[in-house]
Amino acid sequence: MLPKTLIRNISQFAGVRDAAKYVPRRALLYVPASNQKMLDKVPLLQADSVVLELEDGVALTAKADARVRAATALDKLPYHTLACQELGLRVNSVSSGLLEDDIIAVSKAEKLPQAFMIPKVDSPEDLVTIYNIFREHYGDERITNTNTRLVIWIESARALLDMPRILSSTLNLHKQAGFFKLDAVVFGSDDFCADIGATRSSHGTETLFARQKFVTCCKAFQLQAIDSVYIDIKDLDGLRRQSTEGRLWGFTGKQVIHPSQVPIVQEQFLPPKEKIEWAQELVHAYSEHESLGKGAFQFRGQMIDRPLLLQALNIIQLVERVQN
Repeated sequence: MLPKTLIRNISQFAGVRDAAKYVPRRALLYVPASNQKMLDKVPLLQADSVVLELEDGVALTAKADARVRAATALDKLPYHTLACQELGLRVNSVSSGLLEDDIIAVSKAEKLPQAFMIPKVDSPEDLVTIYNIFREHYGDERITNTNTRLVIWIESARALLDMPRILSSTLNLHKQAGFFKLDAVVFGSDDFCADIGATRSSHGTETLFARQKFVTCCKAFQLQAIDSVYIDIKDLDGLRRQSTEGRLWGFTGKQVIHPSQVPIVQEQFLPPKEKIEWAQELVHAYSEHESLGKGAFQFRGQMIDRPLLLQALNIIQLVERVQN
């Protein structure tokens, strides 16, 4: 395991303030909060991020019941013994008109989720509404005195085009107002395709441009990029192919809709052995140069800059977290 002082020094060099608290999200699995049988299975689910779902996975007539069940689950589930790395809660969007009802209900729980997840963030103006609703029902103290992270969804053409402003505004809310820290962004392909009038296919060519622009924006702000759902749960070869493609493009993880998809996605989003060795050797070389008081250095014929060092740090911390 990397020493905390080395992580801190690398983080400072790479321009990252919170790298030591890296949360892996190779596989992000939804659990409808309206389904008690599925909620009861949460402690044993092996996905990196398990998401209690109040949005698309819950029928409108079941929303009220799902909110109560979600709030109960937050207080009953022992976060420190869960098989997953993170327990998240996805609420409804601003545009649905249901967000405040969600927050009123779940704020009654004593515990906050480890991540709040907000779908369909279409503009910086949406963020103002989100922030005000959380402040009103959670209060400043509960928001600022927590390690709860924030994950948002980009699901429309408008949001994709305005993504730099959305991400910048969300990060500024954390820095200036103490709101939950944005840690990852998810691409909602189904709603995006519906928004632009595209037809979904198994090869995903209809979202090629959108996914590449999406991951570029995420990495420009040093955020995790979570790829779209592979909707055919029986086509495991197709899932493997798209997961590999996503990792090679720079995605951090992928949404999954069935437990059978989890191990395949997790395997594909774990860096290959040679990449792990590269990261370990690079960090070791940086440590040696730092101890000698040297500045810039070469590694395997390459000048080392902030992005490469951050990439190596993330790989090592991902491996450490998932193998513990």
